[in-house]
Amino acid sequence: MSNSENYTPPKVWHFDADNGGEWAKTNRPTAGATHQQDLPKGEHALQLYSLATPNGQKATIMLEELLELGKNDADYDAFLIKIGDGDQFSSGFVNVNPNSKIPALMDHSTTPTTRVFESGAILQYLAEKFNALIPEDHTSKTECRNWLFWQMGSAPYLGGGFGHFYAYAPYKMKYPIDRFTLEVKRQLDVLNRHLSDHDYMAGSEYSIADIAIWPWYGSLVLGDIYDAGEFLDVESYTHVLRWAKQIARRPAVKRGRRVNRTWGDEDKQLAERHSKSDF
Repeated sequence: MSNSENYTPPKVWHFDADNGGEWAKTNRPTAGATHQQDLPKGEHALQLYSLATPNGQKATIMLEELLELGKNDADYDAFLIKIGDGDQFSSGFVNVNPNSKIPALMDHSTTPTTRVFESGAILQYLAEKFNALIPEDHTSKTECRNWLFWQMGSAPYLGGGFGHFYAYAPYKMKYPIDRFTLEVKRQLDVLNRHLSDHDYMAGSEYSIADIAIWPWYGSLVLGDIYDAGEFLDVESYTHVLRWAKQIARRPAVKRGRRVNRTWGDEDKQLAERHSKSDF
């Protein structure tokens, strides 16, 4: 593996399993299962298979918010998927999500059982199923979806772009760090301008747009991912910080971010969740 920034691409690219940093052992250029293994199943209709990354937190925060609203049918089992061990490439998981990414959800209350993958799709599915956490009026509902899809298009620049090259790449490279830092700061400015005169992303109402955006951008400015607060000057995004702290205080958010978490402070971990009493 070369650390030269003067890389000349070959005529035909070939996969180098050793060139990928911390996550190299799970990276590959093909899809599909690598091994046969069924997924576990708990007692509830909703079965979540995930890990407490920002994308995984979207689903668990959503489910906990629904329970907080008294939607008892939203009770769920959350099973841990260890992406560092390649659990996402099991035959059972690939049957739920052919893209082998967490989170993935199975709804056994429908006939046939419904699979839901991609975090944004899970948020929309649950919001529609339980008629909650999405505004009812046309304008606010559209604004909610505007920001939900903004997150889907923007966060890869934060996670796979900035996060990878700043925190996880095997060596520091100026060009990609500068390139993705510029974009992440632009995105933070987009959020900051919007939140300067809005309580939440869709206006005055907390919604799935906030649930989608907060685990990425809220966690970033609160110092929970990448340890890049000073580097990005996050204190200058005052409205994003206000919004991030406001959401962090919600009981369902505090619970949801713990589910499928196996690192950090022990009192903030909950490897699997099967009932309210697990907390």
